[in-house]
Amino acid sequence: MLTGAIAGAMTLIAGLPACSDRPDAAAPTVQAEQSASTSDAGQAAATNPLFAPSKLPFETPDFAAITDEHFLPAILEGMTQQLAEIDAIANDPASPTVANTLEALEKSGALLRRAAKVFSNLAGSDSNEAKRAIQSQIAPKLAAHQDAILLNDKLFARVKALYESREGANLDAETVRLIEQHYRRFVRAGAELSEEQKAKVRALNEEQASLMTAFSQALLKQTERAAVIVDSEAELDGLSAGEIAAAAKAAKDAGHEGKWLLSITNTTRQPVLASLKNRALRQRVWEASAARGLLDGEGDTRPMVLRLAELRAERAALLGKPNHATYQLEDQMAGSPDAVLAMLKDLIPTVLANAKREAADIDALIKQQGGDFTVQPWDWEFYAEQVRAARYDFDPEAVKPYFEVDRVLKDGLFYSLNRFYGVSFKERKDLPVYHPDVRVFEVLDGDDSSIGLFYFDPFARTGKRGGAWMTSFVDQSELLNQKPVIVNVMNIPKPVEGEPALMSFDQVVTAFHEIGHGVHGMYSKVRYPSQAGTAVPRDFVEFPSQFNEDWAKNPEVIARYAKHYKTGEPIPQELLAKALKATEFNQGYDTLEYLAAALIDLEWHLLPQGAKVDDVEAFEKAALAKYGVDYAPVPPRYRSAFFSHVFPGGYSSGYYAYLWAEVLAADAFAYVQEQGGLSSEVGARIRNEILSRGGSRDPMQMYVEWRGKQPDPAHLLERRGLKKAAN
Repeated sequence: MLTGAIAGAMTLIAGLPACSDRPDAAAPTVQAEQSASTSDAGQAAATNPLFAPSKLPFETPDFAAITDEHFLPAILEGMTQQLAEIDAIANDPASPTVANTLEALEKSGALLRRAAKVFSNLAGSDSNEAKRAIQSQIAPKLAAHQDAILLNDKLFARVKALYESREGANLDAETVRLIEQHYRRFVRAGAELSEEQKAKVRALNEEQASLMTAFSQALLKQTERAAVIVDSEAELDGLSAGEIAAAAKAAKDAGHEGKWLLSITNTTRQPVLASLKNRALRQRVWEASAARGLLDGEGDTRPMVLRLAELRAERAALLGKPNHATYQLEDQMAGSPDAVLAMLKDLIPTVLANAKREAADIDALIKQQGGDFTVQPWDWEFYAEQVRAARYDFDPEAVKPYFEVDRVLKDGLFYSLNRFYGVSFKERKDLPVYHPDVRVFEVLDGDDSSIGLFYFDPFARTGKRGGAWMTSFVDQSELLNQKPVIVNVMNIPKPVEGEPALMSFDQVVTAFHEIGHGVHGMYSKVRYPSQAGTAVPRDFVEFPSQFNEDWAKNPEVIARYAKHYKTGEPIPQELLAKALKATEFNQGYDTLEYLAAALIDLEWHLLPQGAKVDDVEAFEKAALAKYGVDYAPVPPRYRSAFFSHVFPGGYSSGYYAYLWAEVLAADAFAYVQEQGGLSSEVGARIRNEILSRGGSRDPMQMYVEWRGKQPDPAHLLERRGLKKAAN
């Protein structure tokens, strides 16, 4: 997963170019608060490390000096400074040029960008009560600040003048695209609306930003509270000794000495369900997961879901669109909800048929073992693993000793990137980190020149939200003379002291996925920060990451990283063959739960203004039935009440993007194998022709020019094993 910030307005500031606007009718209160808070800005600058660029390599944040108390003053002062810079741009008496308007926009807001990036990253990976309080306070202010940029009449007039004269201005393609992107961003924000309509948009954006932050914080608390406390070790039958020890430590740390704690991860499905033999406990775990956000009182996210859907529909209507999905998707590769729905609906028959065949296999096994029930959601993983083991003679636990975190990182991820792209990684223990688990590596090109820094944050902990993601502390830009500082965050269970940090094969693939996002940011080589790295359409941004997943299964790469943590012996070929073969199993379930979640996302955001919905669960149920994916044993990967991608995150109407991008990824990987596979010559082409260009060119144009033709969707079914299963 890619993320530029934790919630709402933080994404707007941290993920977009540094552009701003002076306040007008709707923003004087925000400006007054900022000015009042920065009367002693000079004194703060002398003591606050965020007020000046870091002197560390690549301007990486000085985490040894930064404390929570530094964030709010820096962000507020950053907004004030940027508004002053924008005022100068908007009122420049000289005719607008790329340099005095767009490049000035891209350069503005350095303090705000610097402070917001550090804060938004730590609010997701190392949160606490202080950071959550700051989030709640600044989210609406940042939304108002962003609107003050994009709804400024004088500023928009300058951007529009450049847009209208771009064809005859003898500009390079990258600059023309920059002009078009900025113009489109202003128009989509409402720059052409009346003053009354702009005031409404501002109010909607501020409320949405506050709600997204509240949702994110409520979900974090709900997920922590949903942890299942187990009274007896006997109930944990099926877990390994290491997992049981970790559960005991987690319980002790949470104040439940003598008990065991099973944490809840971000999706509906929970990893422990594959191992727990106690059916009653499996049901408890699954229900705890599925009930997040549905508990009346504190932490109930359902009112937030309903209101966010209303706000998005109302804003879309103000901007002349029939619904939020149409508004969002017109700026993506898909272009429209119809195109997305066509893709998803085409897959449903094949995927559903596979899921039902898988369920029949499970039911047969349950009956064979004397069970008098049919498979339920909390049973699926447990029995599916037994079917998998019987069919492929494979136990997933058997491979974990061969996937030790450090070896997977260095001999898997880093080795494959060296072989394919010619880069190497040198650990930097001299640089401060924001948590002891985090490691820093300098990324070196083939000529030993420095590309940037890579931070790796592997382990789950309190205060870190669930899932895995990539983001950045510094984005690459030739205009700003900056090189990238990238971070990959995961949630691998941390072992107790003295035990090895082992990964499942799924976690290995996730690590390859996230570093695929990482190289998209690291290899960026563009002039403008707003076009750097992963600043591409949402349904293209997952392409490099999903493409990179397949290197986890490459024989040459596996031979390097799949070695026993004790003996160093390579994974036996027979076991490896079984593990790889077994990845094709359960794809009906995996794909159906994903499709169901993507369709729920779209249904919420296809609602027109004025649509009345008062029951989140009933709406979900109707949405699943509408598309024929209401199959009880396979619930959606996310339910609305804890759909972190869509409600507090930036994927609204865009959760489909993983599947859309996987079409490209599967096609690209097939093509790369035809061209020579894991070779630096092949890697150089995709690095230079796609990854380095960020958002400076149209993504499909880049892809087709590199590939030589449009992607073939058939490779997706082959990649997931669905075509073979159907046959």
